[in-house]
Amino acid sequence: MRKARVRIALLSVVLMATTGTLAACSTTNTGSTTDVSGGETVKIGLLLPESKTTRYESFDRPLFEAKLKSLGNYEIVYANADQDAAKQLQQAESALTQGIAVLVLDPVDAAAAASIVASARSQDVPVISYDRLITSEDLAYYVSFDNEQVGVLQGTALVDKIEENGGATDPQGIVMINGSPTDGNAAQFKKGAHSVIDPSGIPILAEYDTPDWSPDKAQEFMAGQITQYGDDIIGVYAANDGTAGGAIAALMAAGTDPLPPVTGQDAELAAIQRIVAGDQFMTVYKAIKAEAELAAEIAHQLATGETPEGDTTVEGTPSTLLTPVVVTVANIMDTVVADGFYTVEQICTAEYAEACTAAGIE
Repeated sequence: MRKARVRIALLSVVLMATTGTLAACSTTNTGSTTDVSGGETVKIGLLLPESKTTRYESFDRPLFEAKLKSLGNYEIVYANADQDAAKQLQQAESALTQGIAVLVLDPVDAAAAASIVASARSQDVPVISYDRLITSEDLAYYVSFDNEQVGVLQGTALVDKIEENGGATDPQGIVMINGSPTDGNAAQFKKGAHSVIDPSGIPILAEYDTPDWSPDKAQEFMAGQITQYGDDIIGVYAANDGTAGGAIAALMAAGTDPLPPVTGQDAELAAIQRIVAGDQFMTVYKAIKAEAELAAEIAHQLATGETPEGDTTVEGTPSTLLTPVVVTVANIMDTVVADGFYTVEQICTAEYAEACTAAGIE
């Protein structure tokens, strides 16, 4: 087998070393010869972790499926685990039973998903760890973003904004609302954020790891901190846009005015609209199209007998880590709109039309 070097321009949907010259025939896990250029259908498994974060159903799944089907005669065996690790295990077993050639897995629980990788390996099915890194040495590839850098960007933006607002005076400080304790990415986000916040000298009043990334649980926690600390909360580190939405809902319910700067991640439409309205300070935009299409490229390479070689390695696994970007009201047009992630019409509904005009989003 010849090796196909995977190269990707960061934050670009143009993937280098595409598979146009890859051999079309290979041996699948069933031992049969498959021609994905128009002959026998090849099954690829795609298992995503949850639907509370809107990106998975709105972007990751359709983008992955469209790209993969453009590369050959593929059938996608899809399931969403609804944040249930046991359910995801059952879904993986079902996908393997259906004879998939490759499994693309975004785990609910990074450690628990190692058993899925082991089961797949026993059936000669390579596993691509998608977006979240699975705790396993037997992965074929890892596709994600530089997750620690995400936390660095969030922490830097928050600290800079607090200092711009006059800094912190005793007893003022930050509330940190981290991601799910079962998500390995969440630990990296938190590590990156702490690397900036801790040396800044701005106190952390309270910190919380949000079970299942639940916006409701984030809101409940934030409400309790508002009761305890009130106006001494001068910034909120929220690890993603869902938890940011929960924190902002709690602040608004408490009548907090003005709202402290709140971070986020994923560039969800609701978050972009909150940024336009001035309710959320920033989010982190990750080019999901590039990530999903790269995962499809790698799945195609593995299905056609290639051995993809990453731009880097993460815990011994060939990997590609894309670069995240900070989005504030100042660069919405240059990021999510310019990339076609959202249109101005989607962002600037009647409720946000006036704020969009004021921000130059038109």
